[in-house]
Amino acid sequence: MSELTLLILRIGFLLLLWFFIFGIVYALRSDLFGAPVRRMRSGAETGGAPQATPQVSAVVSAPSAPAPPHSGPAITPSGGGLPSAGGDLPSAGGSGAARHLVITSGVADGTSINLDDEFITIGRSSDSTLVIVDDYTSTYHARLSRSGEQWILTDLDSTNGTRVDGERISKPTPVPPYTPVTIGTTTFELRP
Repeated sequence: MSELTLLILRIGFLLLLWFFIFGIVYALRSDLFGAPVRRMRSGAETGGAPQATPQVSAVVSAPSAPAPPHSGPAITPSGGGLPSAGGDLPSAGGSGAARHLVITSGVADGTSINLDDEFITIGRSSDSTLVIVDDYTSTYHARLSRSGEQWILTDLDSTNGTRVDGERISKPTPVPPYTPVTIGTTTFELRP
């Protein structure tokens, strides 16, 4: 072989090596810091009215990972979520439109989020409305959207799935008040 051919082969292998190194660094960055942020299409692009981008209103993290700082007046401790011992307990599918998302088990047990927006995004991503930081939650895990007085839960092709009343869902599913929804190690209910 000529020297020119050997030089071209060396440069080609060197470029291939750097391509693999950049691929590994990108994969590690995605695992450590999350995937790049996806922008939701605004109403102007889809032909409808523009929608406001929801702000992060709650952050839930597993004990092994430090919780990122958050702010927002929508988080309140759940003091009046359950009736007193003398009253009747609420039943699944109770009447009334849901106005609060209350975390019933997990790291942030007792946290309540007001359901003021038309949709709530749930996942590990910092641009989610409800950020759940644990190993069993996907970056973009699920979305709750309002349809009249009813809330519809959609699993966004998450790895570990979303469960409504113990059943894994695969299509948009209505969530009645007081029905447990499990995402990762966190369970929440919608309450009036």
